[in-house]
Amino acid sequence: MEAAKIGVGVIGLRMGHSHLAGYAQNPHCTVIGVCDTDQALLAVRQGEFNARLAVTDYRDLLTVPEIGLISVASPDYYHAEQSIAAMEAGKDVFCEKPLTLTLKEAKEIAAAVARTGRHFMIGQVCRYAPGFVLAKRLVERGDIGKLYFVESEYAHNYRGARGVGDWRVDPRREPVIGGGCHAVDLLRWIAGDVAEVHAYANHLCLTDWPVNDFSIGLFTFESGVIGKVMVSVGCVRPYTMRSVFYGTEGTIVCDNTSADIQVCSQKNLTGGPAFASLPVNIASHNVGAEINEFIDCIVTHTPVVTDVHEGVKTVATCIAIAESARTGKSVRLKDLL
Repeated sequence: MEAAKIGVGVIGLRMGHSHLAGYAQNPHCTVIGVCDTDQALLAVRQGEFNARLAVTDYRDLLTVPEIGLISVASPDYYHAEQSIAAMEAGKDVFCEKPLTLTLKEAKEIAAAVARTGRHFMIGQVCRYAPGFVLAKRLVERGDIGKLYFVESEYAHNYRGARGVGDWRVDPRREPVIGGGCHAVDLLRWIAGDVAEVHAYANHLCLTDWPVNDFSIGLFTFESGVIGKVMVSVGCVRPYTMRSVFYGTEGTIVCDNTSADIQVCSQKNLTGGPAFASLPVNIASHNVGAEINEFIDCIVTHTPVVTDVHEGVKTVATCIAIAESARTGKSVRLKDLL
C-alpha cells in the first residue's frame, strides 16, 4: 500500500517559489496551501502549483489537518512567530535562512523544537551548492592536508534589491545576519564551530540605509583554524560567494556561480604549484536538494543534519560580528550561547 503523501503549505511566495518547485518534484509531497499578502502573486502561485488553498493569513494554513509540513519563506523578522506557531499546530517546519535576526528568538525556536518534537530544518542553501559540496568532500578526504585558514564572502549588490515594501531596509535587519549568514554558515560547515570573533564595519555605499552595508569578521575556530568573512551589500560587482580553503598540502578556490572549482594539491603536483579545474554543476540556490533531504528525514524518521541548533550557532556568529564591529571588542561565542 502506497504511503500517504505529506501535505505542504508555503508561507511567502517569492523565496517560497523555489520551495514550491522543490515540493512539486518530490514524490512524497503534495502542495495543498499557499500564503502571501500579495493577492496577485498568491493567485499566480496557486494556479502554477494547483494549490487547493490560497490565504493571506498564515494561521489559516495551520488549521488544515492535511497539511503536515510548513515552509516559512517570509521576510526574516517573521520566522520565529510563524515557525513556532506551525510547530505548536503539529506541523514539521522548513525555515529559510537566517533562522532569525535575534538570538532570543533563535533560542525560542530551538525550545519549540524540543517542546513539540517536530522535524525542523534551517535552509542554509550553501551546504547544497555543488561547488561547495565538492570542496567539503576534498577537505574531508585530506586532499589539501590539514586546514589552517578559510575565507568566504557575501558580495551582493542590494542597490536595486530593497525587497517588496523595503523589507530589507529595516534597522532590525543587519546585512551581516540576513545575507552574511550564507558565508558564515559555509565556513562553520567546513571548519567547525567558531570560538571567537573580532570584526569591523562601515557604512559608505548605501548611505540611505539605516545599517552598516559592509562588515568583515575575523574568526578563530574551536579547531584552531583561522577564518575571515566579508559581507558587502553595496558593492558594485556581480553577485559572488568566492571562498578559499587553505590546507597544509594544498588550496581550494571556489564559489557558487562558476562551473568549476580550482584545486592545487601537493599530492598531484608534477612541477611547480598549479591549479587544476574540477567541473561542477551550477546550482547556487539548490533548494530542491535541501527539500529532498528534509523529506527523506521525515519519511525515514532520521535526524536532520542542518537542524535548529546549526541555525542558532550561525545566527549567534553573525550577531557576534555585528556586536564586535559596534563595540570594538572581541566576542566569544560561548558568552552568547
